[in-house]
Amino acid sequence: MPVMPSPARPNKKTFVLGVTGASGAVFARRTLQMLEADPRVGKVYLVVSGAGLKVLRDELDLKPARSASIAPALAGHPVRKTEYFLDSDIGATIASGSYPHDGMVVIPCSTGCLAQIANGYSQTLIERAADVCLKERRRLILAVRDTPLSRVHLRNMLLAEEAGADIFPIMPSYYHRPRTIEDLVTQFCCRVLAHLGLEQPSQFRWAGEKAERKL
Repeated sequence: MPVMPSPARPNKKTFVLGVTGASGAVFARRTLQMLEADPRVGKVYLVVSGAGLKVLRDELDLKPARSASIAPALAGHPVRKTEYFLDSDIGATIASGSYPHDGMVVIPCSTGCLAQIANGYSQTLIERAADVCLKERRRLILAVRDTPLSRVHLRNMLLAEEAGADIFPIMPSYYHRPRTIEDLVTQFCCRVLAHLGLEQPSQFRWAGEKAERKL
């Protein structure tokens, strides 16, 4: 029986990044950039759904000619740590609970993907990798991006949370006085990665009203 290789670069963290067809491709781009730049991260497995690829084209004007060029196109520069898997590749390493990694974030997470994960329907690699995180008790962050939310969406969020996922809707903060969209996106992605276990020294942290008045 073949033995699957362990993640490269021991003592470094390994994460799975799923990108689905919800609007908000800029959040996926910034998350990948930050994971690539973080010295604590040794490996990133990137999976983009078919609808996610369409959103990348529509929102970021990305038109990679082949799958190998998707990761560098999304990051905006050559990647050193990221390996891309097709969403149809259910035989990939991350589809098995025996393959260790440190957690997964789906950003943006469509309500359709949320429904699949919440109800245990694993038809694609993103859904299966998320299901593995739940059954293996690994950190799974679902950055849901939609509004308004129906009762179906809310029920699925509750189901996913009860199963062990962290529901992390894309709701940027404003108390750090952002001046650009990039400021909004970066602060949100800092919070996501900190929640994933990667503390962010550059993240703005609310220090209370007294400290705020001294600024």
